[in-house]
Amino acid sequence: MPTIQANGINVNYSLEGPIDATMVTLSNSLLSNYTMWDAQMPVLTEKYRVLRYDTRGHGGTEVTQGPYSFELLTKDAYALHQSLGIEKTHFVGLSMGGMIGQLLAVRHPDLLLSVTLCDTTSKMPHPEIWDGRIEAAQSGGVEAVVEGTLERWFTPAIHENNPNEIERIATMIRGTKTAGFIANCQAIKAMDQTGILKEIRTPTMIIVGAEDPATTPDMSRIIHAEIVGSELAILPNASHLANVEQPDAFNDVLMAFLSKH
Repeated sequence: MPTIQANGINVNYSLEGPIDATMVTLSNSLLSNYTMWDAQMPVLTEKYRVLRYDTRGHGGTEVTQGPYSFELLTKDAYALHQSLGIEKTHFVGLSMGGMIGQLLAVRHPDLLLSVTLCDTTSKMPHPEIWDGRIEAAQSGGVEAVVEGTLERWFTPAIHENNPNEIERIATMIRGTKTAGFIANCQAIKAMDQTGILKEIRTPTMIIVGAEDPATTPDMSRIIHAEIVGSELAILPNASHLANVEQPDAFNDVLMAFLSKH
């Protein structure tokens, strides 16, 4: 897949869908790459031009020395669109991608047609949790966090009924470089964006799995309360990667929202 220079790094990206169509950008979670959005691509590319990219330190995008910050990751996202000549887009981010989406909507509202914030939060209530994950990765690499991540990301039902999908996601997690994981963990631990959410005027959809233990529905309700005019959808039988666990329900909500804006 192609890479392009943006904000001083090589960013791995993919562009699919009709060339002249309205743009949609998809931003990945921690410990993933842009293939986490595979289940959304068939429906999105029928109508939209879709940009997927790997966040700094993930997938095929360059790893730089940490710690990172969301100011840095947001500058990466904005610079990527500039480098590709994209003037307007719908932005969809999950977890870490949703954290980028919040700040992008504050810093660069002129870029955005809408923003969709999925299974995310504006502040981690227990940032000390990230110290344990960082220490585990420092001593045992990304492999040390695979099992716990999969438990948070999916309900027991999908673990039991779709082991092939769980193994696919596990392989994706293992493909994340340890240094990139740690640098992004440091950004998440330090993040506190609740106070700026009221500045967002971009049309906003918030989607969360009803059983998400990592970025809970209550965290999404806080974002919803702070962003004037935002919409909130809680998907049953879904945990943190709601777009993977309940793709049809997720796609229905996303496509209905995008079609309005």
